[in-house]
Amino acid sequence: MADMNKREIEFQADDFQLVREDAERIFDTKLETKPTTFFKDAFRRFCKNKSSVAGAIILSILILLAIFVPVVSQKNIDIVSPKEKFLAPKLFEPEYGKNNSFWNGTRRQERIVYDSVNEVPALSDKNSVDAIKQALVWIQVDQEPTLVDVANQYATGGSITVNTDSKVAGRDVYLTSKPVTFTDKGGYTLDIVFGNEDNVGDAKLGEFTVFLKTGENAEDRIVLRDYGRDYSPLSADISKLLAERGISSVNAQITFAVKATTDSIRYILLESVVLGGGERAKNLEQLETVSFDDATAMINVTDVNSDSYWSCTGRKGIHNSELYYCDYLIDTYMLVYGNADLLTYSATEFNTWIANGWCKYDPEIGPSSFEVLDDRCPLDEVVSETRLSVTKKLSSVTGRSWGYRKLGYDEMPKFILGTDVSGFDLVKRAFAGLRTSLVLGVCTAAFCFCFGLVWGSISGYFGGRVDLYMERFTEILGGVPWIVVMTLAILHLGNNFFTFFLALCLTGWMATAHRTRTQFYRFKGREYVLASRTLGASDLRLIFRHILPNSMGTIITGAVLMIPRTIFSEATLAYLNLGLQGVQAFGVMMAANQKYLSIYPNLVIFPAVVIALMMISFNLFGNGLRDAFNPSLKGSE
Repeated sequence: MADMNKREIEFQADDFQLVREDAERIFDTKLETKPTTFFKDAFRRFCKNKSSVAGAIILSILILLAIFVPVVSQKNIDIVSPKEKFLAPKLFEPEYGKNNSFWNGTRRQERIVYDSVNEVPALSDKNSVDAIKQALVWIQVDQEPTLVDVANQYATGGSITVNTDSKVAGRDVYLTSKPVTFTDKGGYTLDIVFGNEDNVGDAKLGEFTVFLKTGENAEDRIVLRDYGRDYSPLSADISKLLAERGISSVNAQITFAVKATTDSIRYILLESVVLGGGERAKNLEQLETVSFDDATAMINVTDVNSDSYWSCTGRKGIHNSELYYCDYLIDTYMLVYGNADLLTYSATEFNTWIANGWCKYDPEIGPSSFEVLDDRCPLDEVVSETRLSVTKKLSSVTGRSWGYRKLGYDEMPKFILGTDVSGFDLVKRAFAGLRTSLVLGVCTAAFCFCFGLVWGSISGYFGGRVDLYMERFTEILGGVPWIVVMTLAILHLGNNFFTFFLALCLTGWMATAHRTRTQFYRFKGREYVLASRTLGASDLRLIFRHILPNSMGTIITGAVLMIPRTIFSEATLAYLNLGLQGVQAFGVMMAANQKYLSIYPNLVIFPAVVIALMMISFNLFGNGLRDAFNPSLKGSE
């Protein structure tokens, strides 16, 4: 039956036509793209991510600065220099007479007490008046004084207040001078000026009396003004009063008594108390000591001197003291490195300069023989010399020179971002500390990445009991607080670089291990892995050739971000006084400067900007690496 359906079919030559009649031989189509490697393709994909490239560039710049700035800069960051602390950032020279303070080493201060005697801001407790005058760039003093009720050494005028200290009748308050010798022939006079301003605070003007106290009894008093509310000026001829009483000489105390009442605190105001003497007075110096025409000056003296010439049984204060304030701009570099102050050098230093040929000096002639021969000589002028009392040898010389030479500089230095509390250059110290923190971060991240990668690969690939035991161990170790691990390591091994590295590595690898384990569980059941296992691929080949490359994107991102996390961890410990000791560290510097944020913000803002750039750059860089090492994106645009 089948044979009956068969029939013959004839084919002619023109029934067939070659696809490519113009070619003698057929070839595959030529590839339009060049072959590439995985890493070349990863680099190409990384470069297409502009934000990641920007992050890599910024990160590279910061790393290069951390490497080279501490090496190139000649500024000292090893020996504390208190004289150079808190210098302002300087890039330009200040213009004297102008109140512009942008990046020129000056610092502006407002509402600062003005020293009207020396005509400078009240900074003489820290610097000499000459140095302040030399460093002043601009100053503006208030036209009118500010009235204050607080004693201040730079204030003037006002009135002394003598207050009762309780609302109890009979508890009068006495203001008494030291004993003064008066004679009936000495022409002694007493002039007192009272204030009459009522209601100073919650107190009120009260009744008072003024008398000369010549003894302990009431009859020994020579009353100059009896109890009352007469606040007009008082003038008394003491010698005449003594003559009327037949007293030729007496030691008396000038006494003010304020009557206490039950309704309110009472007080009197004293603007001046002046004792005078005639030609026959022999104790004019004693009179000047007791007298005062400046109430604030008297309060300042008696507050400092416990053996004061005026004592009070109640409360003594000041009212309406005149205090001037000023705004000023001061060159912090001229204040430290200027030549306004005289400096003293030992004979050893001085003789070394002479031996080096920097200057000439003849001890027999003295300071006038000094001559500068070389610019390296720290001294410009010798003012005086000191000799040993026995041998008469030269002990030291005092002269005038620029302060920067005393500190070892060849020229006046500039600190672009100023100095910190230790006198260290902020730029050099920040990048030196960043270098230490980066080394710590890279070493820690490298160890944790390698160890965590191996641990997570084994745990994720084999699973079962192996994974169970490894995960339980990881959970136990991870249950110990990190700060406890770090503290115990520091207490037992010391506060050094190795201790920080060890403590950070003890638990730092677990994040990488967990991430790797998760990725292995994600990819080990894929078809290409099963196909490779079917073809006889070993476990090592499956792990490192097929599963791990597909997991690297996410793992590398976490590993890169481990570096800034390590830097933050070191900074956190520094705030707990557990920072690295003996080396320049970023966290230690930040912890030392944070207390000055409100006064010198540059000490914190610059390191904060650096650490912020580091974190952002690492984040962008890590995201770029994640995309670059993702095999599923290979060849994609």
